[in-house]
Amino acid sequence: MKVRVRYAPSPTGHLHIGNARTALFNYLFAKRHGGDFIVRIEDTDIERNVETGIESQLSHLKWLGIDWDESVDKPGEHGPYRQLERLEIYQQYAETLIEKGLAYKCYCTSEELAEEKEALKKAGHDKLHYSRKCLGLPDQDKPHTIRFKVPDKTEYTFNDLVKKAVTFKSEDIGDWVILKRNKIPTYNFACAVDDHLMEISHILRGEDHITNTPRQLMIFDAFSWERPTYGHMTLIVNENHKKLSKRDESIIQFIEQYKNLGFLPQALFNFIALLGFSPKSDDEILDKAELIGLFDESRLSSSPAMFDKEKLHFINNRHIKKLSDEALLELCLPYLNKAGIGKDETDDWFESLIKVFKDRLVYGAQIVELYRDFFEHPFKIEEEALTFIQQDGVRNLLETFKSKLEQAENIDPDTIKSHIKAAGKETDMKGKMLFMPIRISVSGTMHGPDLPQMMNLMGKKILIDRLDKTIGMI
Repeated sequence: MKVRVRYAPSPTGHLHIGNARTALFNYLFAKRHGGDFIVRIEDTDIERNVETGIESQLSHLKWLGIDWDESVDKPGEHGPYRQLERLEIYQQYAETLIEKGLAYKCYCTSEELAEEKEALKKAGHDKLHYSRKCLGLPDQDKPHTIRFKVPDKTEYTFNDLVKKAVTFKSEDIGDWVILKRNKIPTYNFACAVDDHLMEISHILRGEDHITNTPRQLMIFDAFSWERPTYGHMTLIVNENHKKLSKRDESIIQFIEQYKNLGFLPQALFNFIALLGFSPKSDDEILDKAELIGLFDESRLSSSPAMFDKEKLHFINNRHIKKLSDEALLELCLPYLNKAGIGKDETDDWFESLIKVFKDRLVYGAQIVELYRDFFEHPFKIEEEALTFIQQDGVRNLLETFKSKLEQAENIDPDTIKSHIKAAGKETDMKGKMLFMPIRISVSGTMHGPDLPQMMNLMGKKILIDRLDKTIGMI
């Protein structure tokens, strides 16, 4: 059987990191096995649907690097791909179940159902199942739902790719609604019908869906359809090992937010692929082709996947370091322009800025923060650095270097290098005792980016001002 998998979002909001992982794992699985990846839109929750929900989901999946073989924008033989366009199909299958005696019409109002449930609670019942009082009633010309008649004393066992053998008992599940009064199917009924008709072979999804599985298996068995293989991925948790909640503001959770901050799609793809999957690789920095080649469903974790922000930042920084200077400038320039940074500067100045901060940059928007921390905050020398420049000969070195800068008509990285060497030669300062005091005098720290490039960015006025302040501290 050909591998066919699906990602089935509801257009009720933006692409969340958890849903993105579901889509990505299905995509990797399909590509690894030479199969098809389908995006099906489950839009039957009419009240919660957002007008731009479908467009938002698809555009951010594409930005992330995930494409599909069939969907609303790429129809195949198994459409339509929106459930609201498949209502006649669900109606037909629901009526077939009634004809087979496996489903029945329920005329109870919501008030009657609420009263029945409340009576069961007061009587101390732990299973608040529907009483089946409409089972066997003759057809009536009034609004109704259609309920599936759950088989008595039946076990539903399936071999989950992650959880291994899982069993549910039918007595734990009451007769459930498959078609609502408005003729719209419930989630589990539509899902099972679509998975069969679209020839879905494997279903990878979050473990919060595992309790849906027995109801879906009931539909497969009722029609004698071949069951798909299920794999329920563990939850994503935060650094406190609590389930990732959309209300958790300590973690950025929507793909659009990462895009707007200037994270790289290939880095986010890389990071999400490692949330609950451990490839056979010594390297965590992997591109799409490598992840497809390494994907192995047997290596999906049975433990919760922790969302490690530091790991995400590390992975994105490593992917940034792989970019050409031109690509990195293209990433960062919109944020610099929006902040009004460098509006009177040359292209060379921007190129120097990118080179200076490339190794430290975690995401595109951070370039503004790095620039401001370095150039706009009050100049201050760290305590350890201040102790270092108290050594003999440093004051003379800085005064000599400052004099050379003052006499220079223009400065650029090469000119700065030559002035540093000349100042060192005149004051007999070499190596660390030459470069470290100059770095400290202009940056306030003992470590940082390429010194000539950094000093070129500052410009002559700021350099001389900082050298004056440093000399005054010695």
